[in-house]
Amino acid sequence: MQQHEFDVFSEMLQAVAEYCGKPLSPGVIAIYWQGLKDLDLPAVRHALNAHVQNPDTGQFMPKIADIRRMLGGTTQDSALRGWAKVDKAVRHIGPYASVAFDDALIHRVLHDMGGWVGLASKTEDEWPFVAKEFENRYRGYAMRNERPEYPPVLTGIAEADNVRRGLHSEPPRLIGDAAKAEAVMQGGTSRPLIGFATAGAAALEAAQPLRVIDVRSAA
Repeated sequence: MQQHEFDVFSEMLQAVAEYCGKPLSPGVIAIYWQGLKDLDLPAVRHALNAHVQNPDTGQFMPKIADIRRMLGGTTQDSALRGWAKVDKAVRHIGPYASVAFDDALIHRVLHDMGGWVGLASKTEDEWPFVAKEFENRYRGYAMRNERPEYPPVLTGIAEADNVRRGLHSEPPRLIGDAAKAEAVMQGGTSRPLIGFATAGAAALEAAQPLRVIDVRSAA
């Protein structure tokens, strides 16, 4: 969830608390937020709805652990949704344009995997293994309830080259919900992340031996 979704989350949680006869203080709501903010808001809403309909436990206010337990495979679902966005963007946009997704974890995971250009250099034979690596890395962050630092934009070949030449670059392509993608960009950091070069440098290095997926035949 993003910070701007806190009020909706709070109203939703208080409605369930009122239904269960257990009003929540602002401090307790903040604890719920910290414990669940790595999840998607629709997923949390689904878990709460499922809980109140449970004939065995629906009369009790769910704790954070209960909500996460109700979600079960939600981290996998989120990872698969994230990969679907990535796969479509690679095939329809390609490595030249810079991109910003509506999910900050996508940015961090792709950065950890070598960046946007490095991803697009993979062959179709490698693609299933790339998808599995993405899913495992994404779920690892989500299940640990981590909100890691991430680059605000995944740099493409054109922007990396323009930065090197001191030229103007086009704005990044926004993938998914445009408003959320803008929020992801605002929440990113331009500091180099541990163990990797800056996005621009990584893209230029990766661009030299580039083997780009044929997005025309894959579309």
